Amino acid sequence: MFLFLLKRLLQAVPVLMLVTVVTFFLVHAAPGGPFDQERKASPEILKHLNARYHLDEPVWQQFIRYTGNLLQGDFGPSFKYPSHTVNDLIAAGFPVTFELGFYAMAFALVVGLSAGIMASLKPNSLQDYVPMSSAMLGICLPSFVLGPLLLLVFGIWLQWLPIVGWGQIPGDKILPSITLGASYAAYIARISRGSMLEVLSQDYIRTAKAKGLSTARIVFVHALRGGITPVISFLGPAIAGLLAGSFVVETIFQVPGIGRFYVQAAFNRDYTMIMGCTIFFAFLIVMFNLLADILLVWLNPKLRQQMSEGN
Repeated sequence: MFLFLLKRLLQAVPVLMLVTVVTFFLVHAAPGGPFDQERKASPEILKHLNARYHLDEPVWQQFIRYTGNLLQGDFGPSFKYPSHTVNDLIAAGFPVTFELGFYAMAFALVVGLSAGIMASLKPNSLQDYVPMSSAMLGICLPSFVLGPLLLLVFGIWLQWLPIVGWGQIPGDKILPSITLGASYAAYIARISRGSMLEVLSQDYIRTAKAKGLSTARIVFVHALRGGITPVISFLGPAIAGLLAGSFVVETIFQVPGIGRFYVQAAFNRDYTMIMGCTIFFAFLIVMFNLLADILLVWLNPKLRQQMSEGN
């Protein structure tokens, strides 16, 4: 297991380096600069600002300077929030984004696994068609369409739930979490249905049925561990998608997470904020994929045996 972790961590290093290089030069290749919208600023002030943030240096020199600071864990100052560093803004917004992603993933797992298991117990019946049709609808509706629909129905027409904010009014976390997690609940439902159908057709499940075990015991004790293995494999990319999709949801529902700073940074050409958020999210995606692989190895005895034989 140690060699497996070491190998995966070493593989993450060139990925993060590539993300840093590509993002840095793409951002600097975009037309305009972070202070071009300061129309009231005189040329002398703009020159001073560019010199202060080293924007008057060649791009390769800026990259070396930025990489040196990055290796020390410093993402640099924000161009649009002069009194804050990028580290400060990420530290302020990440707990909210993480909480939103956690609630969305919890919703996706509970709803998706429940729907998939229920559909697999009676395939090609109404119990199968209803949840799978709903799952297909969830896949087809992106978050930027589902969010305004939920906001319109439950927030404005029925007035059951708050429409904006986070942690200020009871119930204001429900709509953003459902919006972000709905499509992943649909994917998990379809994945878990297929894997559970395969597991339920195995000989040891037939033996359990022949012994007279209850359906609940067969599903949750014998079948579920093998049935959720593909779902565990899906969790890594799913969490990556949740982090990326949170930008849209945070904008729709005015959630004060990192997505708000990231979207504003893109419009304001805040180079350091764009770089910091991109690298930070790339690091999180790599780590969550690693955790998903570790959990998959722990749940699958065959993979553990292959790893022990390989070592």
